[in-house]
Amino acid sequence: QVQLVESGGGSVQSGGSLRLFCAASGYTSSKYCMAWFRQTPEKEREGVATWYSNGWRKYADSVRGRFTISQEYANNTLYLQMNALKTEDTAMYYCAARQGYCTGSLYRGDFGYWGQGTQVTVSS
Repeated sequence: QVQLVESGGGSVQSGGSLRLFCAASGYTSSKYCMAWFRQTPEKEREGVATWYSNGWRKYADSVRGRFTISQEYANNTLYLQMNALKTEDTAMYYCAARQGYCTGSLYRGDFGYWGQGTQVTVSS
């Protein structure tokens, strides 16, 4: 049973930083593709970061240069370091996984496993 549990969200002022965590269990993370998504009440869930098959990182244009996705296979943990946060980054952030290697896709439908989300609120 694949389980994903996010943490690390909170409230921060614009320009600040947060680090999100996703603890994964029930599978071997090296054989799964991991990603971060986010969603607000006004928008559909959007992809934030993942990897290409060659190991390069893929970011949404809105976060490139500010966010960094990383992963530790030893403890099955996914991270999202968020710097220079903006009010428009306010959202519920979700960890996602799917079987197989990453392709750079940030299409929601490609991911079959989801965490419960962690809220990030950025104030001006």
